[in-house]
Amino acid sequence: MESDDNIFWIKNGEINQGGVTVLADINVNLRKGEFVYLIGKTGAGKSSLLKTLYGELPLAKGEGMVADFNLQNLKKKDIPFLRRKLGIVFQDFQLLSDRNINENLYFVMRSTGWKNKAEITKQAEFVLSLVGLDHQGNKMPHQLSGGEQQRVAIARALVNNPKFILADEPTGNLDPETSKEVMAVLMSIAKEGTSVLMATHDMSIMEQFPSRTLKVENKTVVELNPVNAFNPFEQVKFE
Repeated sequence: MESDDNIFWIKNGEINQGGVTVLADINVNLRKGEFVYLIGKTGAGKSSLLKTLYGELPLAKGEGMVADFNLQNLKKKDIPFLRRKLGIVFQDFQLLSDRNINENLYFVMRSTGWKNKAEITKQAEFVLSLVGLDHQGNKMPHQLSGGEQQRVAIARALVNNPKFILADEPTGNLDPETSKEVMAVLMSIAKEGTSVLMATHDMSIMEQFPSRTLKVENKTVVELNPVNAFNPFEQVKFE
């Protein structure tokens, strides 16, 4: 599991919250350039796993590495540096409504240590081009569609050239057609080498864009056989 290709891995891991074991016997990994789904019922522990990966919850037992950070002895002062190595995309965009798209990106870059104005401008233009929003930087968030706002959120997650992206229900607030556009962007990002772990409840998206799938159930994480993932006699059920 401790391969050079792994962006993160957890071996025999356990995650606790409020003194209660949320997940145990966790053995998961994400390789460079992979797109992986994370599924499971509400309350099963998906969010706890994501929080452990970005340092909000500790790894109580086992071993783990995320973007070259050791989860066993992750110190509070290391967490901001860990988070600069990954990008996070939420379903509700979380754009700053009082400034345009460029300024949304500049804000993140300045707050994570970027100093050179020319480099900031160049990087903002670059990540917007990656998500198909060239020349949209001067628009305000409310002037963009929901799908475009989510693509800005993806661009924002890419500004620090992260090792991987955690996408938490990124299509949750989007219509089916717009969801497909956002999925195409995320898939292309993975093909370019930035891995994506996407938590979702959207079965239709998973059927249209099949990929490796991890399922949180029975207080652990299991890998579904991609061949049988959509067997009609064994459909994954969500609450």
